[in-house]
Amino acid sequence: MFYILVSSGHGTVLEAQIKHDDTGLYSHLTGVPKALLPGIGGKKILDFWWETVNMRQLFTEVYLVTNADKYKHYERWATANDFPVENVINDGSTTLEDRLGAVADLELAIRSRKLQDDIIVIAGDMLCADQNFDIAQVIRFFRSEPGELIIYYELEESEKSSSRGIVEVCPDTHRITRFLEKPQEGLTASRLASVVFYCLQRDTLSYLSDFLSLLPQATDRSFGRFWEWLINEKQLDVFGMKLPTGFQLIGQVGLSDYTKWLTHYSAKQQASPAKPITCRSYARVGLMGNPSDGFNGKTIAMTISNFWAEVTLVESQTLVLVPHPLNDPTEFGSLQDLFCISRKEGYLGGLRLLQATCKKFYQFCSKQGIALTKQNFTLKYDTNIPRQVGLAGSSAIVSATLKCLMKFYNITDNDLPRPIRANFILNVETDELFITAGLQDRVVQVYEGLVYMDFSKKLMEEQGYGNYISMDMSGLPSFWLAYLSDPSDSGRIHSNIRQRWLSGEPQVVEAMKTFAELTDQARTALQDRDWSRLAQLMDQNFELRRSVYSDDCLGPGNLKMVQLARQFGSAVKLPGSGGAVVGLCVDQARLVEMGQAFQEAGCVFCVITPYNPSASNVCSQH
Repeated sequence: MFYILVSSGHGTVLEAQIKHDDTGLYSHLTGVPKALLPGIGGKKILDFWWETVNMRQLFTEVYLVTNADKYKHYERWATANDFPVENVINDGSTTLEDRLGAVADLELAIRSRKLQDDIIVIAGDMLCADQNFDIAQVIRFFRSEPGELIIYYELEESEKSSSRGIVEVCPDTHRITRFLEKPQEGLTASRLASVVFYCLQRDTLSYLSDFLSLLPQATDRSFGRFWEWLINEKQLDVFGMKLPTGFQLIGQVGLSDYTKWLTHYSAKQQASPAKPITCRSYARVGLMGNPSDGFNGKTIAMTISNFWAEVTLVESQTLVLVPHPLNDPTEFGSLQDLFCISRKEGYLGGLRLLQATCKKFYQFCSKQGIALTKQNFTLKYDTNIPRQVGLAGSSAIVSATLKCLMKFYNITDNDLPRPIRANFILNVETDELFITAGLQDRVVQVYEGLVYMDFSKKLMEEQGYGNYISMDMSGLPSFWLAYLSDPSDSGRIHSNIRQRWLSGEPQVVEAMKTFAELTDQARTALQDRDWSRLAQLMDQNFELRRSVYSDDCLGPGNLKMVQLARQFGSAVKLPGSGGAVVGLCVDQARLVEMGQAFQEAGCVFCVITPYNPSASNVCSQH
């Protein structure tokens, strides 16, 4: 593969304004080619693109195309930076009027050096906001797709699409469906801007000469016009890869814009290492319909602010995952201490969740055509969610970790939409760690608040996720939660239900349909503020679950808590897989008395504080 830097523009606005600047601040830059102007971190702009590949054995050869007017500047730069001087190509033009055009310059390099392999083309005068860019990711993605590759980024709010080449990208295939060179306002809703950063296959290089034969005028021989022709007219397969960073072609801006963008990008670069990112995800209670989320059912669940998992990410020289002193113990007071901790909590702490999330995140971004920076980080976590009582403690750690990674790498909601994010979290647990789980917990922890979820087979097969609706949280009644201090006898809740459901056992199939019906009725009760009806439905949910799973499967601890709640006239059900119960006591006068009874029975009891996402920010930089 060959690497070609193109920097052959003439008579730019920036060059003219530097020459006629009266302040004297830029007099030392008079006549300097735009690619050799100062970039981020005090380096020349071209230095960055050369250093990106100079230390890596990624390319057969590197070339730089320039014009006769600026050739000597680049020759001196080449000798000073160990760039092969013989590979600096002079296109012979000296003025704007006799320029060849960008596509013609690229074709000159390929033809004159008889290049017969894939190539990567980059504009040498392009400011890149991300100085930790890894070009190897681009090459891997290019080789994984059956076509050409265009790099794009999401425009910042201050940037206009009319000044860029805009791409429309299919989110499923990453194929660019349309290319618009500096489109007029309203012509496209896309805010994805192409930059002069392309990969072309060997067999496609002949299209360059075909394009040039159609357009003899240099003004028409821009890369934007070439891609418009190749994609919109010739309909070749061209794919897009997103870089979560900004770019600016210096040749297209004046002095004020150059200094503005240089300051803007430099400030971003300097600010990024100093601020730790801390994100929270909250425990959840299943209020209705569970466990039908894993069986094409419907559920309603709610995040609660009583318990949470918190993950902190800070940039570091190497990638470090910090064990939690309590959840990932490596030191013990004695052999008996090790025995007691292992018997109660098992051998699997939260560190594996961090590692699996990072692994899956990199895999996802690589597959989706999102290039990540070469930045390392240290991850640590903390959680107060009780273990093994079915409050979604594991998925909360995964969810909080994912939030940190997205913020650190500037991955947006468009890159990883909320429904897909829930699938991602589930896949971390099921595919990587072989944890038995359904989508409910991950959906409610991504959407947060009170969420109605429909996992019907039709929806799941057609779009890959369900229908998720956030519900009004105002005026909710007082729900309560109780859980076992020692959940070791909480039962084997999932049992063999999946096998029975897959085999079409009528009792199980009908039960899952009934769970969905109860959920729709509960949604109506919540909307109508009919708390007595909601309480009845919660009791029905538990009895239906009990009939399908059996008392032996539910376990004596769970049954004991349910019986205790009913002695006080409270509705009660399991909020998750077992070890805890959630309830609604319509008679508030008996709530305190019931809480004391649970505590005297050796359980932990609390009144639930719902977590409302509209009232808080759970991801911050300090």
